[in-house]
Amino acid sequence: QVQLVESGGGLVQTGGSLRLSCAASGRTFSTYAMGWFRQAPGKEREFVAGINWRGGQNTYYADSVKGRFTISRDNAKNTVYLQMNSLKPEDTAVYYCAASKNSGPIVVPRKIYDYNYWGQGTQVTVSS
Repeated sequence: QVQLVESGGGLVQTGGSLRLSCAASGRTFSTYAMGWFRQAPGKEREFVAGINWRGGQNTYYADSVKGRFTISRDNAKNTVYLQMNSLKPEDTAVYYCAASKNSGPIVVPRKIYDYNYWGQGTQVTVSS
């Protein structure tokens, strides 16, 4: 069982930056692929970014955030991060951290059903 707690959300102006953190409990964090999803009001939850578990060398981004967002992980701290730069109003959403326990070592899962554990979410609001 893994518990995930997100932090770092808030209100920021267009063009600003935020860094989200997701702290995981348990001693097996390093064997979980990790992902960030978001859900805007009235919309479905969507994939934002993901990172594999072995070494964290592989990452994948949604086209809408590519070049602006960066996912990283620190296995010593059981934490995954999402650095968000050049934020736009359309980035406004609740952001969720998720963990995938059965992914291959270099795989970056991108589907909601690939993930087994979810955090409670953190609100990100980008004002125009």
